[in-house]
Amino acid sequence: MIVGVDVGTSMTKADAYDDDGRKLASAERASRLEQYPDGRVEQDLEDVVASVADVIRRVVAEVDRPVRALALTGQGDGLWLRDADGMAVRPPISWLDDRAGDVVRRWQDDGTVAEVYRRTGTGLFPGCHAPLLTALERDEPESLERAAVAGYCVDALVQRLTGVITVDASDASLPFLDVVSRRYDDGALAACGLEHRRGLLAEPAPSHAVFALDRRGAEITGLPEGTPVTGGPFDLPACAVGAGLSTPGDGLLIIGTTLACEVFTDRVDPDVVPEPAGMWLCTPEEGVWLRAMPAMVGTAGLDWLLDFMGVGIDALGDLLAGTAPGAGGVSALPFLSASGERAPFVDTRARGQIEGVTLSTSRGDVVRAVCEGIAYTAKHCFERASSSADGEGRLVACGGGSRSGPWAQIFADVLDRPLVVPDDPGLGTRGAAVTAARALGDDLDPAAWAAPSRVVEPSNHARQRYADGYLRYRAHVDTARDFWARQAEGFRRGPEPGPVRPEVTPA
Repeated sequence: MIVGVDVGTSMTKADAYDDDGRKLASAERASRLEQYPDGRVEQDLEDVVASVADVIRRVVAEVDRPVRALALTGQGDGLWLRDADGMAVRPPISWLDDRAGDVVRRWQDDGTVAEVYRRTGTGLFPGCHAPLLTALERDEPESLERAAVAGYCVDALVQRLTGVITVDASDASLPFLDVVSRRYDDGALAACGLEHRRGLLAEPAPSHAVFALDRRGAEITGLPEGTPVTGGPFDLPACAVGAGLSTPGDGLLIIGTTLACEVFTDRVDPDVVPEPAGMWLCTPEEGVWLRAMPAMVGTAGLDWLLDFMGVGIDALGDLLAGTAPGAGGVSALPFLSASGERAPFVDTRARGQIEGVTLSTSRGDVVRAVCEGIAYTAKHCFERASSSADGEGRLVACGGGSRSGPWAQIFADVLDRPLVVPDDPGLGTRGAAVTAARALGDDLDPAAWAAPSRVVEPSNHARQRYADGYLRYRAHVDTARDFWARQAEGFRRGPEPGPVRPEVTPA
């Protein structure tokens, strides 16, 4: 069997697959995320390694079969600084982190963001490598001096388990890689003032690279030394592979902690969009890329709302069933990340809003408004992502949010496209396992490995209602962005001087 491991933001999961793609066993463990009031978000590398060891050992104990390969995937972006032995020189910084928000705003104003996007097709946001490295250069340069590699989650695990310093081309795509040549763009580094840190970037591994557990990795996982290991792609491309997609125009909607919308394309043309946002990602197959628009908040926004209301996720179906499209006139902008938004636009000042509430508004109306707002965001993201693809192919949805039938129906209605929903919503481990099998030489058809699925068809009666709702949403976004900009400008200028009061001299 092949054991796939997906280290997500909120959960580490392992799944074992046989040679035909049947899932044999699963195990998961919650991840620990440290979130601070000032916007910093960090993890503990040792806790992450322990979670990986735990789920691997539990899966292997459940199935009495030899492990043919260990296939790793996980969260992207962030900054995982390590020394030459793979130990953290400081806590890994999450992609959710906001310490570099001021860096991104400055770079938007001086043209750095546009220059990097022109060179690499990556829209910079606070939680990606370039601004985080710059923030550490300013705040704690000693961390950079102690580091041997500035990497990501997946390659941190590869280094710990195999001793090899490397990175998958999908991770390296963010933000300094020329995704066509798969080489770092020195001009992008120079634009960010980081050319002197070039030595911290590991060289991307060749496509279909295979590594092997060393003695330390064997002790951590309980697997035999020499067991083949693959590292990547990271979770966004891994889920697309696990969905059995590969044809230009095919799309994937990930309704997870983040809301990711991505479309396969056979060309890279970062100049076609109106503003720098999203990214082009290398896939395991050269000559095919993913145009990705990963919004900052997906199910996390709904989880926050339900917790705020004091109800669990099991109440979602009933809350939605009692409302109709349009949410009784309530609308929502689901920009709830402390670091703002990164797709389909980048604005570190973006904040969530709920409007149209009256005394007659029900809890279900507010919940539906947020669910609809997230679906409208997905439509906006796909409009941007699809500008680089010819036509529309299959659209597959995965992630925890796809488990909700009513919410999946909202997505299908808003997008006005049939939505293929696999029975297994977690496609990351499956995509990692497919990648490992092909790297080992299997002539494997990813589509044959795809999990069984159902199709959610858009409903005719909701089509026009949601088309009108989307137009209102876009207008709402434009108005909000103008307000955020004017508000920020007001903060920079300070308060307007008040009227001069004449002095009154007592008689």
